Amino acid sequence: MAKRGEGQTRLDDAARAGWLYYVAGRTQDEIAASMGISRQSAQRLVSLSVAEKLIKVRLDHPIAACLELAEALQKKFDLKEVEIVPSDPASESATVGVAEAGAAQLERWLKQPDPLVIAMGTGRTLRAMVDQLSPMECPQHKIVSLTGNISPDGSAAYFNVIFSMADAVKAPHFPMPLPVIVSSPAERELLHSQPLVAPTIALAQRSDVTFVGIGEMNMNAPLLLDGFLKSEEMEDLLQAGAVGEICGWIFGEDGTLLTHSVNERVASLEIPSRKTSTVVALARGRRKHPAILAAVRGGHINGLITDEEAARHLLAS
Repeated sequence: MAKRGEGQTRLDDAARAGWLYYVAGRTQDEIAASMGISRQSAQRLVSLSVAEKLIKVRLDHPIAACLELAEALQKKFDLKEVEIVPSDPASESATVGVAEAGAAQLERWLKQPDPLVIAMGTGRTLRAMVDQLSPMECPQHKIVSLTGNISPDGSAAYFNVIFSMADAVKAPHFPMPLPVIVSSPAERELLHSQPLVAPTIALAQRSDVTFVGIGEMNMNAPLLLDGFLKSEEMEDLLQAGAVGEICGWIFGEDGTLLTHSVNERVASLEIPSRKTSTVVALARGRRKHPAILAAVRGGHINGLITDEEAARHLLAS
């Protein structure tokens, strides 16, 4: 009990230091004096406030270079909207900057007073985006999952975001009680026709905005590491020209969905029509560059949140 109390006190101190630094605009020396601690302790508490997500930091000032890249990408690939965040050369994280920008954009949709259907994909970047959301009351909207939430071993799929999003956003949520990839096309048709699933499919097809991640295809791809594909299946897909995937739907270099048995077993819903829905993809990292380019070429998305490095790669293609 004593240890738990000490830990809570430290989090309280971190919250206070974070508020003083990021909201009140105090310097670390001023925080140290105010809290009666050393400057080094104040610095550690401010860092802890960010690490524990007690403070969420977003960059609101538009950076000219990022705006120019966004405009160029929008024109080149005929996209509805593009947001470019600064690259962090020291990080290969798939979520740095992009998750925060995605959360800010999703919150703008959630704040709209008119009822919306918001469809959500899956993946590490989307999970990080949802972790950045502020608590909101949005009973007018409906939030629907495009992907199944059951892993191959029967457990809940960790990177399916529909349940974690429900913790932050108070709105009706509609999960897909299905595996991500099933055993056969016949099983997919049977599951999609079930009374609990069919209404969710119909709802997703009416989505106003969709948020998805873009996955790369290689022997370190999330679909393989998370157990949705076997090694021999991945090797066969790579030989067939697989470059990327969205919600489990696998496509080649030109963005065309592969004619492959795995795509015939994907239980995820089709990506909503770009004619009626704004489909925003979140992705960054050098290893994802071919997949992002293919997704744009194939017209699977009409909105993109990525970083400067990926933007320059797309423009140079």
